[in-house]
Amino acid sequence: MRAIVVDRKMKLDALRVSEIEPPGIGRGEVRIEVRAAGCNFSDILMLRGEYQVNPPLPFIPGSEVAGVVTEVGAAVEHLGVGDRVLSRCVLGGFAEQVVVPATTTYRIPDVMSFEAGSALPTVYPTSYAALFWRAPVNRGETLLVHAAAGGVGLSAVQIGKAIGAHVIATAGGADKLEIARRAGADVLIDYRKDDFVPIVMEQTHGRGADVIYDSVGGDTTERSLKCIAWNGRLLVIGFASGTIPDVKLNRVLLKNISLVGLHWSAYPEREPERIDECFAGLFEMAARGEIEPLISARHPLEQAGRALEALASRKTVGKVVLLP
Repeated sequence: MRAIVVDRKMKLDALRVSEIEPPGIGRGEVRIEVRAAGCNFSDILMLRGEYQVNPPLPFIPGSEVAGVVTEVGAAVEHLGVGDRVLSRCVLGGFAEQVVVPATTTYRIPDVMSFEAGSALPTVYPTSYAALFWRAPVNRGETLLVHAAAGGVGLSAVQIGKAIGAHVIATAGGADKLEIARRAGADVLIDYRKDDFVPIVMEQTHGRGADVIYDSVGGDTTERSLKCIAWNGRLLVIGFASGTIPDVKLNRVLLKNISLVGLHWSAYPEREPERIDECFAGLFEMAARGEIEPLISARHPLEQAGRALEALASRKTVGKVVLLP
């Protein structure tokens, strides 16, 4: 089969397609013919050797796929050959085939495309867990979403609006802000032109945002503490800026703030019983038309490097997918 194989720390433009033997299938696993694979910032960090947990070499990147089940291992009862599915696979997605645990694989609704399915397993569960479990946002509260036109930010805007929050979105440039507006954002802030802090305070009549969804880190996190409400919740989703912030804890104390982390990738190991709950909720929201992944770019497998470079440059909106 064809796959992107990483055998050393490498630059994105060095990625190439290799011909390798398909992986074997074991008990409790299914083989998926990959029709679409989502690209994530974590893939970039793994290639750089900078992810929280770096896989041993060689490895195939790609943590979310959608496709068709072509083989079922022993003891798998809820899936069958021919099922249209999505899966959170951690590794192996940038290939024509992937073998994954059946427990992390879900049938997708007939109305959902493979591309949309591949865009769901990481960013939407991240936002679902963040906004329902870790720092629940309530109807009528103000939710500030940074980098709101990216894959994870856009999912937060959509889920926040479905809950009934007043959503303030930051993004860089008019085109990205238009994407956030279409997703339902109530207030748009171009961080390249305007300081979001006074605008958030003005929009909330001096109160500040109840929940701040921060996938950027760096100075964005530090400045967010200046526009968060009493009893506010700051969600630490990631560090797309490349800088892990030094948080002044006196501000956390003075405003009664909760700093809340969210590491979705750890849920299958730490709280596996919640995965089904999450996807059931997301599929219900999709059926009601409350969430819909935005696919901004599609690339063949040979252009994996180009796809990830676009993601790394923060020039993308929504999700970038590979079509093996």
